[in-house]
Amino acid sequence: MSLEFKTAKKAEQTSFIDDLEEAVARGTPASRARALWHTTDLMIAGSFSDDEIWTFGEVVTRLADEIEVAARAQLSERLAHFDQAPVNIIHKLAFDDAIEVAGPVLRESKQLETYALVANACTKSQAHMLSISQRETLEERVTDELVKRGDQEVVKSVASNNGAKFSDFGFLNMVQRAEGDSILAEQLGLRKDIPRHVFQQLIAKATDDVRKRLERERPDMARQIQSSVTDLAGELQSKFGPASRGHFVAKRVVTTQHRLGNLNEASISSYARSHRLEEVTIGMALLCSLPSDMIERTMHDKNREMLLILCKALGFSWDTTMALLFLGAKDHRITASDLRTLESDYDRLNTETSRSVLSFCQSRKGGTPVDAGLKAALYA
Repeated sequence: MSLEFKTAKKAEQTSFIDDLEEAVARGTPASRARALWHTTDLMIAGSFSDDEIWTFGEVVTRLADEIEVAARAQLSERLAHFDQAPVNIIHKLAFDDAIEVAGPVLRESKQLETYALVANACTKSQAHMLSISQRETLEERVTDELVKRGDQEVVKSVASNNGAKFSDFGFLNMVQRAEGDSILAEQLGLRKDIPRHVFQQLIAKATDDVRKRLERERPDMARQIQSSVTDLAGELQSKFGPASRGHFVAKRVVTTQHRLGNLNEASISSYARSHRLEEVTIGMALLCSLPSDMIERTMHDKNREMLLILCKALGFSWDTTMALLFLGAKDHRITASDLRTLESDYDRLNTETSRSVLSFCQSRKGGTPVDAGLKAALYA
C-alpha cells in the first residue's frame, strides 16, 4: 500500500468522523442507531491511531446516550472482546446501572484497568461485582474489595476463580465469611495458593464433612505436613527422653502458681527469657488448657504459625511472643529478616479466629481420633 493511498485513506476516515459528529447533532433516533453500528463496524475493522480511536469513543459515547438498554447491551457485547476499544466508551459501559450493559465489559474487556475495577466494586451493585469476579485474572486490590463488599454469591465466585490473586487480608476475610457456608469453605480450602496458616484457621471452623472432603482433595498438603509432624515427634523424643525429676518439680511449682491465680503473661515471659523451657511448656499448657506434649511440639516446630496463633489467642504482646519464638528456635537464634516476617504475620492474625483454632484444639485434646489432614493443619 503506497504512502499516497494511506494518506488519502486517513483523510477519508477523518472526514467521515467529522460528518458523523454532525449527524449525531442533527439525526433522528433511527439514523443515530444506524450511525452507531456503522461507526462501531468501521472502528473494529479499521486501523487507527490512538487519537482517532479516542475520537471514535467520543462519538460512540454520544450515540450510546441516545439508544435504549438493549442496544447498549449489544454494543457492550461487541466491544468487550475488542482489545483496542476506546477506554472512554468502555468505562461508560462498565459504569452503566443496567447490568446487561455493564456485565460484558466487566467480565471480558482488557481495557479496564485495576483502578477502574476497584472504583466499580466500591460504587456499583452486587451484580456488577459478580461480573468482575468472573474475569480471567484479578489483582489483589480488586479481590480485597470484592471480598469486603460482596455478598456470598460474589465471594463464592471469586473464591472459585483460579485467576484471582488474594492478599492475606482477602484470605482471612474469606475464612470469616466461610463460617457456616460449607460450599465457600470447600472452595477456599481447595485453592492451591491458600497459605498454610489460613488453611489452618479455615479447617478449625469447618464442619466435619468439609474437613473430610478437604483431606481427600488435598492429600499433598496432608502428607507433607503430617510427615514433618512425625519427624518432629521423633526428634523431641530423642532429644528430651523420659521426663526428668526437674520436670516434676517445675510442674509442681507452675501448677501451684496457676492455682493461686499468679500464672500469666508476665510469668511466661520471665520463664522464656530465662530459657526455662519446662516451665514455659507447663505454663502454656495450663493457660491454653492443652496437653504439654502438644505445646512441646508447637514450641520446637520449624513452622511457627501454631505458636503465633496460641500467643494471639492468649492476648500476648509481641515482646512475649518474640521471647517464646527465640526459646524454641534452634540455638535460640532467628535472623532479623525472619523475625520481621514473624512479627508481620503476628500482627495480621485475627484474635477471634485464633481463639477459634485454640477452642478446636481443646475439643480434640482428650484422645479423640484426629484424621491426618486435620492434625497436619493444626500442628503445622
